Amino acid sequence: MSQKRGNWLARIAVLIGLVGLLGFSVTPMVSAVLEARQSNPPDAKTSAEATQRQKQSDLEDRARGYELVLQREPDNQTALLGLLQIKLELNDIKGTIEPLEKLAALNPQETRYQVLLAQTRQYTGDREGAAQTYRNILTAQPGNLQALEGLSALLIDEGRPEAAIGLLEDALKTAPQANQVEPKSVDVTSVRVLLGGVYAKQQRYEDALQAYNKAIEADSKDFRPVFGKAKVLKQQGKIEDARPLFDKALALAPAQYKDPIQVEIESLEASSAEPQASEGEEESSTPE
Repeated sequence: MSQKRGNWLARIAVLIGLVGLLGFSVTPMVSAVLEARQSNPPDAKTSAEATQRQKQSDLEDRARGYELVLQREPDNQTALLGLLQIKLELNDIKGTIEPLEKLAALNPQETRYQVLLAQTRQYTGDREGAAQTYRNILTAQPGNLQALEGLSALLIDEGRPEAAIGLLEDALKTAPQANQVEPKSVDVTSVRVLLGGVYAKQQRYEDALQAYNKAIEADSKDFRPVFGKAKVLKQQGKIEDARPLFDKALALAPAQYKDPIQVEIESLEASSAEPQASEGEEESSTPE
């Protein structure tokens, strides 16, 4: 079950990335998926199936049209983006790889194409290709956070946490020189947060706390290392130490990031209330 859920989440991540790249709303697509999963009356179902077949046929015709354009003009980026969109709507994730490869080659400075290419390769099972794509990005941009995060996650999935840790530690070691050549090219605080997360997943809690503490020292207004440290303390059972850090992270976080912190706080409060509730039940059940 957890593996299926992980595959579904990976698929969603790739889809959202591609949708963001193409610049159209994911809402109609999600709505269509959800509606298709609901039970329909027989007549409505038959009509819906016919409509879906017609839509798929239309999309396939449009895809062939873009492919014909690309036979004449292989570097036509409008056609490449159009084909990418059609492949996505057809749920042909493998089919997005070729136009993404071309777009990445035509736009070497635009790393979003390369990041999406790496994510798509990883999703389709080409881990070696995904890793190489991430490394290509990092050769040109050693501080690219998406590539660092993607490659470290890939290494952990492969059972190589030490390689993931080494990758992030190397990024921190080379950061001063990289930032001297190109100021702010490596976001040291963000890399420390990534490293703290990797340590925490490996239950190397003291190392995780050290990474988060260094990030907090570098930027006391950043909620991420505060939140990460609070979660580690909670995992260690140090509830009273974690509580004020969750509150601080909530106060520092922008509005769009407050919800997961609030969930952690509510979870903390619920777990703290459980013993009291049980004591109360025992007390009330005691005969006078």
